[in-house]
Amino acid sequence: MKRDILRIDDDKCNGCGLCVPNCQEGALQVIDGKVRLVSELMCDGLGACIGHCPEGAITIETREAEPYNEIKVLEQMAGKGKNTIIAHFRHLKEHGETGFLQDGVKWLSENKSKLPFSSEEIMQEVHNHGKTDSGPSKTHTHIQGSEGGGCPGSRAMVIGEMEYASNSSTSYNQPSELRQWPVQMHLINHNAPYFRGSDLLLAADCVAFSMGNFHSKFLKGKTLAIACPKLDHGSDVYVEKITALVDIAMLNTITVMMMEVPCCGGLLQIVKTAMAKATRKVPVKMMIIGLQGNVLKEEWV
Repeated sequence: MKRDILRIDDDKCNGCGLCVPNCQEGALQVIDGKVRLVSELMCDGLGACIGHCPEGAITIETREAEPYNEIKVLEQMAGKGKNTIIAHFRHLKEHGETGFLQDGVKWLSENKSKLPFSSEEIMQEVHNHGKTDSGPSKTHTHIQGSEGGGCPGSRAMVIGEMEYASNSSTSYNQPSELRQWPVQMHLINHNAPYFRGSDLLLAADCVAFSMGNFHSKFLKGKTLAIACPKLDHGSDVYVEKITALVDIAMLNTITVMMMEVPCCGGLLQIVKTAMAKATRKVPVKMMIIGLQGNVLKEEWV
């Protein structure tokens, strides 16, 4: 499949930074007087930053979507200087990409004699990132990976465990099983770390509102994507994203939950079309939900 990704023309970029706050994933930063894409991994290709560049330095190019390769990224990034690599490593660290970070550190160590800057200095900067003068940061948050610019409504986040009061007077506070953000199909990024090897629940928009036990029984332990096959535009984009989730994110299973109304059937058709294009095959379960929240049909397809 093909993927849209950002391209920055260094000759046109004046480093004004107007594009930076409009990157939902915080993947753009001004470094050494130029805007740099510090995380190709998290670039979703939506192009929200393009209209904010007064110099026309940002374009979107379409390329074949290969599995992310940290070594290739670093080889291309090395010419942009050590500060760009530091920002890239920090972004990986903030998003919990420890595997790619380890690959990058290993590459630096193996190629330090060829680089025009100190690899040790880079690793020290990244190691100290997030620490205070007195040691590791003591700040605790329930949402990780939310650093950077852009709209939080579409920035990839891992949602941590929540604590709920056990007092019977607040029993309406039932625990949420949602462990990631965003969830809308147009906004999700197949490269987000939480999708890798996960069990995906693809639910029609209305499903969660009809089922009182949606979180505890069906969402728990799964990643989530929601869509409305009748009202959403660009279902071909959904096909491409599901194909990428299967082939690149290496999904384990897909469960498709639809309402009993006829228009919901398009959601399963989207998955079937994506599976026909994917190079991998994963088990797909189909569930039909009644208007009163009962499961009318459940089967592997």
